[in-house]
Amino acid sequence: MSVCFRPERLEEAIELLADPATGAIPIAGCTDLLVQWHSRRERPNAVLDLLGIEALRGIEERDGALEIGACTSFRTIGESERVLRHAPALAEIAGTIGAWQIQNRATIGGNIANASPAGDSLPVLLALGAELVLAGPAGERTVAYEAFHTGYRQTALEPGELIARVRIPLAGEHAFGAVHKVGTRCAQAISKVIVALGCDRPGGRLTGVRIGAGSVAPTPVRLRETEALLEGQIPDADLAERAGACAAGEVQPIDDVRSTARYRRWVLGRLVRRMVLDAAGRRVP
Repeated sequence: MSVCFRPERLEEAIELLADPATGAIPIAGCTDLLVQWHSRRERPNAVLDLLGIEALRGIEERDGALEIGACTSFRTIGESERVLRHAPALAEIAGTIGAWQIQNRATIGGNIANASPAGDSLPVLLALGAELVLAGPAGERTVAYEAFHTGYRQTALEPGELIARVRIPLAGEHAFGAVHKVGTRCAQAISKVIVALGCDRPGGRLTGVRIGAGSVAPTPVRLRETEALLEGQIPDADLAERAGACAAGEVQPIDDVRSTARYRRWVLGRLVRRMVLDAAGRRVP
């Protein structure tokens, strides 16, 4: 039987996590806990329940960024006026994560720390240029989200560290964002491909282009060649076709139980094409 610690202060949680004698693993909404529990050869000695820590919840605008506590649920994110105003793609994807029951429990910090390449919020965070505030024994430090996933199911978290907050730059008046997810079903599906675009469109020209993709590599990835192709361009049908082809050629996905590599590349290209047409204000055929 495992022990469950339920700290009420972030400092207490860090102290427990940093103590090797506890052997505790952090948990929040626990929507993946039983799945991972049964896949472990040895069960952890203890779990560290973070949901009682007020400092890890909530959504605020601070210092030019939208700050989202790591233990904020996807239901809260999807219904937040602040998120809808500054990061509508994140609000949209929050409504596709599992069923309503999952959205009420699952947290953005858990989705990030779980480090699944199919995590639905992760490509959106890449496209939005998010940062993570990590809290640990040495205090807080900020890392660019794109540097957080260091390998399959691996992260930049140091021993004793937790994700405290997600920081997303506030959207400007010319901001444009989009996200598309493809799964086996229209709801309650693990993504076969997910892609998100974030940019500005001053005068209709694309600038600051960022494209995040998931389920096509061991970690969520940015499509940098496609970003460079789109940067500074006015989107049209020809650019959309070229961007789709470029995106499909940037990734080397795998065959697995949910899809084939060939299908994933094709779908990724079509989704990028669709988003460029969306940015051009054109009806997608």
